[in-house]
Amino acid sequence: QVQLVESGGGLVQAGGSLTLSCAASGSFFRINVMGWYRQASGKQRELVAINTRSGTTNYADAVKGRFTISRDNAKNTVSLQMNSLKPEDTAVYYCNAQAQRSGTDYWGKGTLVTVSS
Repeated sequence: QVQLVESGGGLVQAGGSLTLSCAASGSFFRINVMGWYRQASGKQRELVAINTRSGTTNYADAVKGRFTISRDNAKNTVSLQMNSLKPEDTAVYYCNAQAQRSGTDYWGKGTLVTVSS
């Protein structure tokens, strides 16, 4: 089992920055992929950025060049630095982790990011 706790959401003006953090805890051998997804009101959950254990990253086109994902394997944490925020970035952001052995996906409860225009 993996428990994920997010922090760092809030209200920011367009053009501003926020950093989201997520810490994994629980009983697990190793986490393979950690990442962030988001779900805006009335829309489906979508990928924002992921980071594999080896350091490979992947970003949604909408956030490339503005968001940076980073990970600390020793601490089982993942962060998302969000710059040049736009109103369309407003969403609930969810931390995701995939356990290496089982392949099971785990989700945090989400943290709300609101970008005002």
